[in-house]
Amino acid sequence: MHLFAKATTQFTLELYRQLRDSEDNIFYSPLSIMTALAMLQLGAKGNTEKQIEKVIQFHETTKKTTEKSADCHDEESVHEQFQKLMTQLNKSNDAYDLNSANSIYGAKHFPFLQTFLEDIKEYYQANVESLDFAHAAEESEKKINSWVENQTNGKIKDLFPKGSLNSSTILVLVNAVYFKGQWNHKFDEKHTEEDKFWLNKNTSKPVQMMRQKNEFNFIFLEDVQAKMVEIPYKGKELSMFILLPMEIDGLKKLEEQLTADKLLEWTRAENMNMIDLYLSLPRFKVEEKYDLPGPLQHMGMVDAFDSKKADFSGMSSTQGLMVSKVLHKSFVEVNEEGTEAAAATGVEVSLTSAQITEDFNCDHPFLFLIKHNATNSILFFGRMSSP
Repeated sequence: MHLFAKATTQFTLELYRQLRDSEDNIFYSPLSIMTALAMLQLGAKGNTEKQIEKVIQFHETTKKTTEKSADCHDEESVHEQFQKLMTQLNKSNDAYDLNSANSIYGAKHFPFLQTFLEDIKEYYQANVESLDFAHAAEESEKKINSWVENQTNGKIKDLFPKGSLNSSTILVLVNAVYFKGQWNHKFDEKHTEEDKFWLNKNTSKPVQMMRQKNEFNFIFLEDVQAKMVEIPYKGKELSMFILLPMEIDGLKKLEEQLTADKLLEWTRAENMNMIDLYLSLPRFKVEEKYDLPGPLQHMGMVDAFDSKKADFSGMSSTQGLMVSKVLHKSFVEVNEEGTEAAAATGVEVSLTSAQITEDFNCDHPFLFLIKHNATNSILFFGRMSSP
């Protein structure tokens, strides 16, 4: 899973670069978006397939897997790794709720290749249904949205806004991820009090600051003038990592220096030290939605959105299929008990240090991520500019 972890981390940061233009909060699930794109890639051929593979950072993975074994079918390894990841993530667990689910909806009577539908079912454990987009677009929208809402415990509503599907819609691919976990060490509400969060050097706003003193995994990152703490959830299979710049306005500089290799290195257990920490973290809640064709085109996935160039002959022999929408919605809430997070992605294909107590005070903008420790996969990634 090492190459897979590297691919997900690279994708996380590449997409982050596309989204970080404004000063706003950011929150998304790289895992959800990658899964939806990987399902799409199963039906793509030629340049379209290569571009999707490059954007989800699997051109390296597949190259290496193919080098290792000459008879290994290069595309297979990627989808097999997703299959393994799905199995790992959806293991039932008493410590937390985690669910990643896939669904595909094809237009009624449209001639999909049987192999494409079977592969989607096999690798992505996807629910496959046919809907009548031509005569019942609104009902189809409602059906897909209610599936997403169910899978995310009511947190992601109306992934496809009214009127977004129509008679030209051929296929809708959806992934939904939901996570709810309690902290391994909860914050005591008695210690939560109003405090200042500095948006920049001159402006602050009042927030509800949660506090606790405990032992946490910590690393001081001198080269980027930041520090990082790991806050594990109950069961310790998932953790939130917070990357906090030393300076109030140090986030921009940190973002510019952030690479996949550095992030993987910093979050490795052997590079962190368990120390006594005074941790102050604001309660926060973020809901975001992103229209992804623009960012994905900038990342190199161009042909899929162009009716003249898109090649989806792996899903159907019908000409002229192209991707018309890639939508992503996400939700996270962090409080004394723990974290609840959800995200969904829909792709529509249509015709046409030392042992002293460290103070870790998240009172200015920071980056955070929720990671599945066993597979080293980033489930959610975000920037907290203003709680």
